[in-house]
Amino acid sequence: MNEYLFSYGTLQKNEVQLELFGRLLSGVTDILRGYKLSTIEIQDGNFLAKGEETSQLTVVISDDKAARVEGMVFELSREEMLVADRYEPAEYIGVKIVLESGKQAWIYLAA
Repeated sequence: MNEYLFSYGTLQKNEVQLELFGRLLSGVTDILRGYKLSTIEIQDGNFLAKGEETSQLTVVISDDKAARVEGMVFELSREEMLVADRYEPAEYIGVKIVLESGKQAWIYLAA
C-alpha cells in the first residue's frame, strides 16, 4: 500500500528525487492549513555532507487562522518512504497530517 508525502521543500527538487528514488515523482499541489514556514539550523553532519544548506525550512503550527503552507503531495511506496526517512536530517520527524484536499499525508518537520 502506498503512502502520501507532503513536501514543502527539498524533496520537490528533481535532482533530489532522482538521487533518492531513481525517478521523478509525479505530484499534485495541496495546502496545509494552520501551519507556517520557519527556518532552522541543521546540525546533522550526514545531511550536510550531501551538500545541503545548513538552514532548512520547516513548518510550525501557527496561531494565525489564515496561515497556510503550499506544497506538493507525492505518492510513494513504503520502500520509498523508508528512503525519504533516511534522507531527512536528524532534527526532523515524520508526522501524519490532513491536507486541504482531505488526503492524509506524511510530512517532515522539526522535532
